[in-house]
Amino acid sequence: MSQLSSAPATCALRGTVTVPGDKSITHRALILGGLAQGQTRITGYSEGKDCLNTLGVVRELGIDVREIPEGLEVTGKGLWGFTEPSNVLDCGNSGTGLRLLAGVLAGQEFFSVLTGDASLRSRPMARVVKPLRQMGATIAGRRGSELAPLAIEGRVLQAVKYESPVASAQIKSCVLLAGLFAEGTTTVNEPLKSRDHTERMLKYFGVPLRIEGSTVHVEGRHTFEGKPLAVPGDISAAAFFLVAASIVPDSEVFLTGIGLNPERTGILDVLLMMGADIAILNKREESGEPVGDLRVRATRLTGTTIGPELIPKTIDELPILCVAAALAEGETRITGAQELRVKETDRIHAMAVVLAKIGVVLEEQPDGLVIQGGTSFRGALCQSYGDHRVVMSLAIAGLVAKEPIVIEDVDCVETSFPGFHSKLLDLLTNSKWRL
Repeated sequence: MSQLSSAPATCALRGTVTVPGDKSITHRALILGGLAQGQTRITGYSEGKDCLNTLGVVRELGIDVREIPEGLEVTGKGLWGFTEPSNVLDCGNSGTGLRLLAGVLAGQEFFSVLTGDASLRSRPMARVVKPLRQMGATIAGRRGSELAPLAIEGRVLQAVKYESPVASAQIKSCVLLAGLFAEGTTTVNEPLKSRDHTERMLKYFGVPLRIEGSTVHVEGRHTFEGKPLAVPGDISAAAFFLVAASIVPDSEVFLTGIGLNPERTGILDVLLMMGADIAILNKREESGEPVGDLRVRATRLTGTTIGPELIPKTIDELPILCVAAALAEGETRITGAQELRVKETDRIHAMAVVLAKIGVVLEEQPDGLVIQGGTSFRGALCQSYGDHRVVMSLAIAGLVAKEPIVIEDVDCVETSFPGFHSKLLDLLTNSKWRL
């Protein structure tokens, strides 16, 4: 079991940092690259374990994925070019990988089994099994198909109009990808619009797609050609540096090439509501996604309200926003975030426990947290709960604690952000960090 000790920063954070490629976009690039006709060259892809597991699954399905100096070259074989795997397909810790692949494999003409690590095998899968069965898929799994492994017997699928009970990009994307193999137009409607990376990438590849607010329509059985695809920096990874530079006095940090998808920029919206000093520079578009550079400077933060309308745009960043809230002046209320309870861990409970250990006064609620700001963090020994975002959030908290915060079981950071601590060290010219 590895351990990380985050000690109080003895200097400001200064410099420029790049973050790994966007995980969500990388998963989709690998899958759609495999379904395209011909070559898709992917640059800037995430090398985190989650995405490497999806890469491995695509290879197991008979697709050639080669490392080249610029990134990855995927040679797709078209919509029905995947071949029956000889092994169980292991998605590791990635709910995105498993749920999106379930949609694709439901429309293939062979048998496959999707599984993952212990954490992933405990996460809810009925939310994608239900719509896929409505489309004609044959799927079996543990506990009435509520849990992985999922055994999928590919079938000819029928288009559906699916009303998603929650705003979830994974559910929406699963159904839309299955819709690629269905006759007619598949429609997904959400109560609130979730992140739209799948829609943007389908459009970029030329797949007929129509969007009306929180409703998406995709036409099935349209082949598409491979093309170059640039993956921007992951704003969920950038979030930790945005908060770090905001809370460590006199800091100024630049983050380059960050994805600014409007369905993902809730972290910016919330921090600006709290009074953060963040500027967006050099806005541009790459491969259908908005991209820009960010400059963040230290400032005093104030508490705010993060309501249900912001949750789909901040779902991955809420752990580090809890750290910002604990340091801000006044109270911060987070509501409508019950989806956090079915992530890599129950993140509402995990953050409530670790924040309380470092001296934060808070109240855990069924759908969120009420955090009293103005806290001076104390040192403590904290569990990570095997969750990479909990680790990185505590590591940032340690920069402004009175004594070191020691975090146990930190290997999970490799899931999303290989080299996280070394990048932070690069910004701290006089640091006491150690592994």
